[in-house]
Amino acid sequence: MSLANLPLSQDQRNRFTPATGAATLVNALTPRRIRARFDGEPPPRTLARIGSLEVRLARTSAEVRLAQALRYAVFYEELQASADARTRRARRDFDRFDPFCDHVLVVDHDAPVARNAIGRRQPAVVGTYRLLRHERAISAGGFYTAQEYDLDPMLARHADKRLLELGRSCVLSSHRSRRTLEVLWAGVWTYIRHHGLDAMIGCASFQGTDPQAHALALSFLHHHAGASGDWRVAARPHLRVPMDMMACAAIDERAALRALPPLIKGYLRLGAMVGDGAVVDQQFGTVDVCMLLPKAAINPRYFDHFGGPDASVQEHDPLKSNGLERQEHALGSESGANPCRSDDST
Repeated sequence: MSLANLPLSQDQRNRFTPATGAATLVNALTPRRIRARFDGEPPPRTLARIGSLEVRLARTSAEVRLAQALRYAVFYEELQASADARTRRARRDFDRFDPFCDHVLVVDHDAPVARNAIGRRQPAVVGTYRLLRHERAISAGGFYTAQEYDLDPMLARHADKRLLELGRSCVLSSHRSRRTLEVLWAGVWTYIRHHGLDAMIGCASFQGTDPQAHALALSFLHHHAGASGDWRVAARPHLRVPMDMMACAAIDERAALRALPPLIKGYLRLGAMVGDGAVVDQQFGTVDVCMLLPKAAINPRYFDHFGGPDASVQEHDPLKSNGLERQEHALGSESGANPCRSDDST
């Protein structure tokens, strides 16, 4: 992934040179508000809103920590991911990519108000998504997804495009509903339009580390949603688990769709494709697949609700103004659904 191949201005190239050594430390320790001044025009303060649920970016390091605490509660306490001693002490999920990412928050304004140790009010964060833009991925030394999938050939084929990695998606169990997933996606879409990004990538997960337990769903993805041509990516050879465990003719498509986690099902409805091979993530206790969603492949019917890719981005309530509360087909989330870690960076 070369900075020279990205469609950036010279000013952007100067700001997004790869960070190593001391430069990485400075980036990680610089307050987010100060770094934001050098990161171009910020997106709207509110990315999306429906009822009491507001989607916005974390504005301070303290709010990033709230997102990390939610991730810990879902991934480690609820889903039993394997935490090291540092993670257990902090009771937060964090890694080296966090300082380079924007952290999307879903805030419930009707939830009881909590206060921190010094008595300050804290937003009730009930959902989160981690976003890593192409330029920042260069500074971070690559995308998180590249730990499991070889992205370099695909990135070279799309050197004129800017990608966004989505990951660490999770929602508090009390808020796992169609409404939450839709408002979260609407906020991410506002972010994508604001920054003029061309495609989304990331890993989405099946719970458990036995790929055979998901043979039907994985085989369906392989035969019916596999990325090909310019967008094809493959799992790293030493991690790759074949997904074609069943012949195409043997697949019950309705049963396979029911077996898909809601987040993956939602991505497919938008037009996403799946990389070649699954990967077992022992730390998080999941089977991961790589999702790819070029903006040009998004089903146009969703633009009626979320706004077209070239529409102006304004601070408004895209869901409510377009009547999406009444849409039953939007992203296919079921109430009480599995939080489906996406990276997880999707």
